[in-house]
Amino acid sequence: MEEVSQGSGKADTTALVLLNTRMFRGYKSVQEMLKPDAEFPWGNQFAFLIVPVPKLSDAHGVKNPVQFVWNAQTIIQQQRSSLAVYLTAKYLQLVHKFRGPEVASSYMYSTLRNSSIGISNVVGPIEQMALANHPIKGLYFGVAGSPQSSCMGVVSYMGKLRVALQVEKDFIDPLKFKSHVENAFDIIFKAALGTITPSSAN
Repeated sequence: MEEVSQGSGKADTTALVLLNTRMFRGYKSVQEMLKPDAEFPWGNQFAFLIVPVPKLSDAHGVKNPVQFVWNAQTIIQQQRSSLAVYLTAKYLQLVHKFRGPEVASSYMYSTLRNSSIGISNVVGPIEQMALANHPIKGLYFGVAGSPQSSCMGVVSYMGKLRVALQVEKDFIDPLKFKSHVENAFDIIFKAALGTITPSSAN
């Protein structure tokens, strides 16, 4: 941000973290999940966290990138432990039930539009899959039609973590954005090699 527009690094940035709240307790057929009183109903069930992205200046980012990561983790842990997650999920369920899917979708869309970046993850299989007897070497996923300027999809597959980045066309330079993300990962990785606990990062 700072490279493109001087002073923009001080701007407030928010990330929308989507959480899957659906309970998985064994396999259920589609017919069972479609029943009105189903224990595990069909469809997505999720909540979200609106997380303020810490500014580099708050954590002396360039000098101490590991502390920046610890600060971000602390913010997310505080948000995850708050009642906001459960209240948001329950609110979405009530809106969907009493006002219909269109109103619930409109609420979700406005929330997405007012956040800077969306982050979502999928826990993939640990064993290799095949499609029509063709082994699948890797998986990526992303969200289509999102009103945000950038989205990040994270998926694990066969013990490997893959990150897919999407950016708004003609607004964010994808190659420059990719370069900055790779550089940030590299800086944090190198700084973390000798770091084990948050206290040792101070």
